[in-house]
Amino acid sequence: MTNKDISGIPGQRYVRVTNVVNEKYVEFEFAIEDPTINVELVLPFEHFKKFCETNQVKHLTPEQEAAVDYDKLKWRFGAPGFDENDL
Repeated sequence: MTNKDISGIPGQRYVRVTNVVNEKYVEFEFAIEDPTINVELVLPFEHFKKFCETNQVKHLTPEQEAAVDYDKLKWRFGAPGFDENDL
């Protein structure tokens, strides 16, 4: 099965685990094609595992995670490295 067969939307799927809640749930970011454009989701461990298998996801590398964080800073503060007091 290819990624296109899943939803009709082509593109590599990515996940980034952001938290584990009460050792039962996985909080994660899910993206298609561009890891900087993502949605935040929460699933129980078993459902998360199935979700990843079904979507043939790739987990973000540390370099990709840093790029996503850098992009979030740009959106939040207008420029990376600035905080609210600098604006």
